[in-house]
Amino acid sequence: DAEALDALLHPTFDPRAEFAVLSTGVAASPGAAKGAIVFFAGDAVAAAAAGRDVVLVRPSTEADDVAGFHAAKGVLTSEGGKASHAALVARGMGVPAVTGAAELEIDVSAREVRLDGRTVLREGDVVTIDGTTGRITTDDVPLVDAQMGENFRTVLAWADELRRLDVRANADTPEDARRARELGAQGIGLCRTEHMFFGADRRAKMVRAILATDGDRRAALDELLPLQQRDFEGLFEAMDGLPVTIRLLDPPLHEFLPRLKDIEHRLERARIERSDDLDDLERAHDRIRALQEVNPMLGTRGVRLGVLHPEIYEMQLRAIFRAALAARERGVEVHPEIMVPLVGYRRELALLRGLIRSAADEHGCRRGTDYSVGTMIELPRACVRADEIAHEADFFSFGTNDLTQTALGFSRDDIEGRILGRYIEGKVFDRSPFETLDTPGVGQLVRMGAWLGRETKHDLELGVCGEHGGDPDSIDFFHHSGIDYVSCSPFRVPVARVAAAQAAMRST
Repeated sequence: DAEALDALLHPTFDPRAEFAVLSTGVAASPGAAKGAIVFFAGDAVAAAAAGRDVVLVRPSTEADDVAGFHAAKGVLTSEGGKASHAALVARGMGVPAVTGAAELEIDVSAREVRLDGRTVLREGDVVTIDGTTGRITTDDVPLVDAQMGENFRTVLAWADELRRLDVRANADTPEDARRARELGAQGIGLCRTEHMFFGADRRAKMVRAILATDGDRRAALDELLPLQQRDFEGLFEAMDGLPVTIRLLDPPLHEFLPRLKDIEHRLERARIERSDDLDDLERAHDRIRALQEVNPMLGTRGVRLGVLHPEIYEMQLRAIFRAALAARERGVEVHPEIMVPLVGYRRELALLRGLIRSAADEHGCRRGTDYSVGTMIELPRACVRADEIAHEADFFSFGTNDLTQTALGFSRDDIEGRILGRYIEGKVFDRSPFETLDTPGVGQLVRMGAWLGRETKHDLELGVCGEHGGDPDSIDFFHHSGIDYVSCSPFRVPVARVAAAQAAMRST
């Protein structure tokens, strides 16, 4: 069972241990973890710096909680499921997580957890979670470290001899990239550059860049350029000789900014106190309010950011090319693949290709020799017009997370908490379409996009970089759909290698 391999890569509960189960949730990211409860990402970072093991406990998580994932031993939420933000980020980092523990009422303002109306846990109390089974306990359960024995490595070697699909990893840091390579990844299929901006120092610089006037924004972005360059150099070095697919900034800009409600509270207080930062807060409030959108997922993000705010992509492109040149000077073999997200029209990609070419020319880099350009196929229109879009692309990578959302009209953050259980019970489907690909619907869009793209360019490289890239049943479908590689979180790489081999064996 390819899926069972995942449990071998993470700590587990001691099978001889006896303990009382406080509650259960969704087994969102495998492995076991225990530590003192913290309710805020900043507290997790401070605790880790002091050498204390903690578990980050939240109702749900957002982009600004990512630093807490790096610091915590595990993550526990009362909302969401396997496709929630907490689950996706935790799996990508190899952090054990239990999500959707709906019996628990997590009150971050009071810093306590309630069950059936009574307080059962407070900040600092020890909690133990099992992300493989979804169990939660307050008992101090002994944990057993992961062990990858010789038999494990032998099975993977056999799998590599049989499979046709390549397996890459989704990795955003040099540490993730090195871990992925150790687990057999054949490159990076998705580097989400927005994750590079969520560190405390970088986030402040990104906020200044977003809030700056058009004339000052380039100068503010210049402060981020050397940080991005250093990140990319680390990725190239970790993947020496292997491809690295870098997705340009994707999420809406407001995700990097303080919440509108928080800034309104600060502004109200500043007006009362007539504080010195009143003018700055007024400007920040106006800018944050202007960036608010009714439906950000379908708003100003992806390629639309590059068209409307080209200076952001220009900074990222300069960082990529400078990093590639610096790494090559040190003898590193570099294969950067620049990916433009959320393209639905050929002209969108053509506009961005011009931006990329200008940055490349500035650094003496040539397309085809020094880099390639592609797009993330995650809109139904991109699938049905893939033959047009392929004229501008060297590769397609199917972003099946967002393609599932846009094709089915489901929000992945809402469906698992409100709809999924009833739909499974009513046999609308048998499991979450964000966990295993909806092959009759979304799968046919993938096949259409692959076929049409190769009608235009027979050598068009085709990959999959959604969470489905680590799901054995979905991998079987991709094997039979002309896909060249799948990309998944680092700890799913061994699972994908075995699943790809099984798919190859079934097709012989």
